[in-house]
Amino acid sequence: MAAVTRIAAVALLLLATACDSAPPAPRKSGTGELRTDLDPLVKRFPALAGATKAVWMSGTLGDDRVPGPSTYWIDAIVTLPQTTITDGDVQGTETPAVVEGLRGHLPAGPYRTGKSLDAMFSSQGWQTTAYLVENTVVLVATGQ
Repeated sequence: MAAVTRIAAVALLLLATACDSAPPAPRKSGTGELRTDLDPLVKRFPALAGATKAVWMSGTLGDDRVPGPSTYWIDAIVTLPQTTITDGDVQGTETPAVVEGLRGHLPAGPYRTGKSLDAMFSSQGWQTTAYLVENTVVLVATGQ
């Protein structure tokens, strides 16, 4: 009977640990350079054409030692004219998950996000999650 209990305990432990672990999110790597030039952002995200100011970082996702095509990321905090932003389905209070070097530049929340806002800033193969900061015209976009 002790052997059956031991086997059941091991099976339960294996099942619990197998269900508990999710694959880790790909690691963002880059040069660590904090950029302020607008042209590369506007080229990739035409909806940012009226931007007045930006701080951003970029790089690749995953391990550079793995062969194959790279997936690129850009985290940007962009100041836009008030008329650029439409509220649409903007909702929620999720804080953007930007790279550490950009976190100190995030404006105070709360942040709003929504599918129409994401669609407004997604283009040319870039999937973007966009965040609107309450009471300001600063947009935080994380894309890959």
